[in-house]
Amino acid sequence: MSLQAAQNQAATSATSATSATSASPPAAGPPAATGPSAGAGKALYGGKSTRRVTVHDIAAATERGEKWPMLTAYDAMTASVFDEAGIPVMLVGDSMGNCHLGYETTVPVTMDEMAMLSAAVVRGTKRALIVADLPFGAYQEGPVQALRNATRLVKDAGVGAVKLEGGERSHEQIRLLVEAGIPVMGHIGLTPQSVNAMGYRVQGRGEEAAQQLLRDAKAVQDAGAFAVVLELVPAELAAEVTRCLHIPTVGIGAGPDTDAQVLVWTDMAGLTGGKVPRFSKQYADLRQVLGDAVRSYAEEVVGGTFPQPEHTFH
Repeated sequence: MSLQAAQNQAATSATSATSATSASPPAAGPPAATGPSAGAGKALYGGKSTRRVTVHDIAAATERGEKWPMLTAYDAMTASVFDEAGIPVMLVGDSMGNCHLGYETTVPVTMDEMAMLSAAVVRGTKRALIVADLPFGAYQEGPVQALRNATRLVKDAGVGAVKLEGGERSHEQIRLLVEAGIPVMGHIGLTPQSVNAMGYRVQGRGEEAAQQLLRDAKAVQDAGAFAVVLELVPAELAAEVTRCLHIPTVGIGAGPDTDAQVLVWTDMAGLTGGKVPRFSKQYADLRQVLGDAVRSYAEEVVGGTFPQPEHTFH
């Protein structure tokens, strides 16, 4: 289907999406960092403003050379903690499949699950820009399908942007969404939804693979995305991509030279069981803390020492 035909078919949805989203970049090039939402001089991380971070704030931070953190979030309670800590961008990632819903991969995640958990994260936050993944099967058919599902996440869940995987192959989907007023974050390198085809391995090694990654990055930018995730990419290549683009790059296993970094929060906080990915750093051991609390509670119940008088009504 041609882009023009897709636009005609999706005109009604596009109008709704335009009115629903609070900020949108132009069809090509980076969002203009002007006006009240530009956030000039205001750091993304730890900022005092209680209004929502927008894609214009992201562009302004990149122009200032400011690095910023992003974390995944899947529920209102943990999202509120991250919001209070000053995290400016949260991703309701399809990684919920692995670390929240008990799936082996991200592939089984549905639009219903994504919409429900995205809405919870939005309700639990006041300041962060909330980006929601389009799950596998939600955009691969083409631009119209992508617009329909992205519109649902914007209208029903209240997210400020969506993310989808793929570079050149997703160009038309990104372009239509952006033209409809829905900010899009791209995702290239390792694309977990394609795990059955590519496996979990570093992407962009070798001249041909590196050139393809560069083409994918430029395709995402040319389509109008406001940022792009680089996953499991050699550090030198990620640095080159960052230099070549005028939109921010968000690294995960892509070295220190990207404009931002994102981690799955359960890896970062030590809640994930088993082996932690090499690219992730564990900043706490919540699995141990939570396990200790559960065991203490259980032992007090079994031993008859909980509840005490102060926990009892008379």
